[in-house]
Amino acid sequence: MDINFNKNEDHNKLLLSKLKSKLAKVKLGGGEKRIEKHHAKGKMTARERVDYLLDAKAKSIEIGAFAGEGMYAEHGGCPSGGVVVKMGYIKGKQCIVVANDATVKAGAWFPITGKKNLRAQEIAMENKLPIIYLVDSAGVYLPMQDEIFPDKEHFGRIFRNNAIMSSMGITQISAIMGSCVAGGAYLPIMSDEAIIVDKTSSIFLAGSYLVKAAIGETIDNETLGGATTHCEISGVTDYKAKDDKDALDKIKRLIDKIGDYDKAGFSRNEAKKPKENPEDIYGILPKSRADQYDMKAIIKRLVDDSEFDEYKEDYGKTIITAYARIDGWAVGIVANQRQLVKNAKGEMQFGGVIYNDSADKATRFIANCNQKKIPLVFLQDVTGFMVGSKSEHSGIIKDGAKMVNAVSNSVVPKFTIVLGNSYGAGNYAMCGKAYDPRLIAAWPSAELAVMSGNSAAKVLLQIEKASLKKKGEKITKENEDELFNKIKARYDNQVSPYYAASRIWTDAVIDPLDTRTWISMGIEAANHAPIEKQFNMGVLQV
Repeated sequence: MDINFNKNEDHNKLLLSKLKSKLAKVKLGGGEKRIEKHHAKGKMTARERVDYLLDAKAKSIEIGAFAGEGMYAEHGGCPSGGVVVKMGYIKGKQCIVVANDATVKAGAWFPITGKKNLRAQEIAMENKLPIIYLVDSAGVYLPMQDEIFPDKEHFGRIFRNNAIMSSMGITQISAIMGSCVAGGAYLPIMSDEAIIVDKTSSIFLAGSYLVKAAIGETIDNETLGGATTHCEISGVTDYKAKDDKDALDKIKRLIDKIGDYDKAGFSRNEAKKPKENPEDIYGILPKSRADQYDMKAIIKRLVDDSEFDEYKEDYGKTIITAYARIDGWAVGIVANQRQLVKNAKGEMQFGGVIYNDSADKATRFIANCNQKKIPLVFLQDVTGFMVGSKSEHSGIIKDGAKMVNAVSNSVVPKFTIVLGNSYGAGNYAMCGKAYDPRLIAAWPSAELAVMSGNSAAKVLLQIEKASLKKKGEKITKENEDELFNKIKARYDNQVSPYYAASRIWTDAVIDPLDTRTWISMGIEAANHAPIEKQFNMGVLQV
């Protein structure tokens, strides 16, 4: 019996239990009472609509489930950003589905709602996936209109993207399944086809109260912008549905008739399960983010047949570069080795740190994968680049810049999984959110920040002590410990994977055992979009 393995397993399964508990809460949206009121109107909830629309026995992944967590408390919160986004299959065709959750502030748009919707559209555009909008929203949340209305990445960008996707030939279908008002009315009507549910749905630029206030006309909402009005008089909508299920069935039939897509041509063989038990991951991954472990043991539990071909195995050992398959798809893996290693010169190198040689190797491997049209998978557990006079004199900045350059200019699809640490410039070099991974997910064990809570607290404590000293104030050991713990507690909250997920710095917090599904579905989605740009790293500092 391996006691350390068992302790790790217990810890990681507790983290997984917390994840499942938080997801269960998120799935209640605005709460059970609001769900009951929604049902009383004869309407399905956003999640019920999405689940009914997607093929029942097919896999799906949810994007941004924790968006908005812990945010907008003074406004009553915004669970899941007030919108449900899933990638799944409709009649066997891979799609993105976006559904407003009317149990959360009547589906009103908070700033994070806009960011999540834009992320869904970004995924659809990058991968040329059909996108379905299930609209049920009161529009912009007016108390926060200044944070959602006018800027480039705000509400209006949604409609701009509708137009761009249309020009790209990406299928967009909308169903109006409740309120659809003001600027939000453009979203379904800028889609290729629009369905509206009779009696429970309406679409207009201004509701009856605003019409009365603006021009003095008295009219009810159904006559103003109901299904009959827009299907028979205005011609704004294309199909009238008798209820939610009828509308969703219509979408299924429309999607079923879409033709095949041009493929990028990524290599795929018959999928094989890992030979090594994936559940061992819980025991291999240490409880402490400072502890060592062998990343190769993790890789063996993620890849087909537990088999991979390592590139430059004995050079730049703090980064593992390897060719493998995941669910049949060929991938190039770039992973941080977390063991202490020794190079050929007999020098010890810290696991999780990027050195000159490992940065150099990763740059070359990324170029190789672009040359061979192999998607890249980054497994992050990185504390940053090596510091100190030896590294600086060896040119760690220019070698790190090469790696960042290769990641930035890579034209094959990239996918990032944050297993543990994701600190500082290491986050950038290992394809953090700023470097356009097609999907980025974190395990419950992940931490994302400029530096660890412990290191940051020590730095901030020194600054605070210096400030107090300037004022002539003395600080006792007890005061110092109290201040340190206070700073660390605040910082630790910010490095949590849920803090990152709430702001959509990652697409999800996932069970490690779902990693293969995320990568496989991500590459399948990317295969919809042939590569149109040549790989060119531009000018490199040598």
